[in-house]
Amino acid sequence: MSGGSSPVNGLDGMFGGLKIASSGMAAERARIDVIAENIANARTTSTPEGGPYRRKVVSFAPLLQRALDGSKTYLGVAEPRVRVDTRTPFQRIYDPGNPDGDADGMVMLPNVNTVLEMADLVTAMRAYEANASVQESFMKMAERALQLAR
Repeated sequence: MSGGSSPVNGLDGMFGGLKIASSGMAAERARIDVIAENIANARTTSTPEGGPYRRKVVSFAPLLQRALDGSKTYLGVAEPRVRVDTRTPFQRIYDPGNPDGDADGMVMLPNVNTVLEMADLVTAMRAYEANASVQESFMKMAERALQLAR
C-alpha cells in the first residue's frame, strides 16, 4: 500500500482532536491547581525552605510530531512545567507583632497578587471549558456518524 494510510493511522487522525482537547484539559487542570496553591499561600510568611512562600507559575509547550517530510503535526500540550517565580519581589509590610518580622517590625509577604491569580484562574477555567466543549462536540459528531452508518 503505497501512499495510503493504515487503518490505525486513520483512527489516530480521527481521534486526534479528542486527544488534543484532553491534553489541553489536563494542562489547564494543572494550572488551576497551581493557582489554587498560590491563593492558599498568599499570606504564608514562613515556609520549611525559609522565608515567605514564592508564587509558582505553570508553562505549557506544544507536543509536536515531525513527519519524514519535515512537516510538523500538533498533538496537544506536553506535560506542564511548574517553576517558582523568582522575578517578582516579595512585598514588605510593617507588622511589629508578627513573629516572622525583623528587628524593625518589617515582614516579608509572598510575591502573590491575589487579583492577578483570580484573573488567571478565570482564564484557566474558560480554557478548560473550551476544551471540554471540543470533546463534547466530537462525541456528538461521532454519534451522528454512527447513526448515519446504520
